[in-house]
Amino acid sequence: MKYIGKRFITLIITLLCISAITFAAFSVIPGNASITKLGTDATPEQIAALEKELGLDQPVTTRYFNWLKDALRGDFGDSYQYDNTTVTSLLASRLPVTVLLAVMAFLLIILVSIPLGILSARFSGKLPDTLINVITQITMAIPPFFLGILLTYIFGLVLKWFQPGQFISPKESFWGCVRYLIFPAVAVALPKIAMVIKFLRNSVLGQMGQDYVRTAYSRGNTKSSVLYRHVLKNAFIPVITFMALIIAEILAGSIIVEQVFSVPGVGRLLITAISSRDYPVVQAIVTYVTALVVTINFLVDVLYQVIDPRIRTAG
Repeated sequence: MKYIGKRFITLIITLLCISAITFAAFSVIPGNASITKLGTDATPEQIAALEKELGLDQPVTTRYFNWLKDALRGDFGDSYQYDNTTVTSLLASRLPVTVLLAVMAFLLIILVSIPLGILSARFSGKLPDTLINVITQITMAIPPFFLGILLTYIFGLVLKWFQPGQFISPKESFWGCVRYLIFPAVAVALPKIAMVIKFLRNSVLGQMGQDYVRTAYSRGNTKSSVLYRHVLKNAFIPVITFMALIIAEILAGSIIVEQVFSVPGVGRLLITAISSRDYPVVQAIVTYVTALVVTINFLVDVLYQVIDPRIRTAG
């Protein structure tokens, strides 16, 4: 419990630091949300009145603590761009799409990379390993947005497997939404699949040279038995850490991919909010991403104790 308590305190401090830094950063960025909302023809009196209404005339520290107090209650304020619309309602309408895209991409990563990573390590230096290495090198070199363009052209425009830009809302048809998100999920997942394959392969090969493996072989265990009963448990420990980082990469990559495939998720909302100086929306999205990433890392730290109890002692 002491180990978990330390990690939880670290989680809270990280969230507070990131939210404060983000709030301060957007306070010093050139540009004025009031001018963006009213237009360049607005008079100084109109701008001053709107700044007072939005609370932008207050010091940064005062605005931050007011925002933090409301955010702890789940209230992220009102959007500057969308009149009479709360930030919470905007996120609620966009978040399910982004989460579904991220889950689909993550499932693809797990289902493809783990078997191929084990296969590559088991046949190290042989034909399967060589073929997998060539494919992973190619996919790692292709950025997600360019991969998205290729998938849109090949499967959308040439093969007509889906209609680019014709997104189907999950409220309209959940499975129709899933079918549309398959190709964005592939665009996000493929480079990460290649990274996990190489990382898992190297981790397994590193464990194969340990003393406990030679001891297992001396007791008459087969290669498959040693790999699946002994090596993989230890090899997965660093891979789990890497997979946690991959989740953050998925969220970052999905922002661009959402633009390519015209997916109305949090990524597109973030880009629109930044361009229009809609700071409450930007702050809420950054907080959401940060909270998700640090929470996942916290859960990974807890999972470590289940996989390797020695970490509990070290903590």
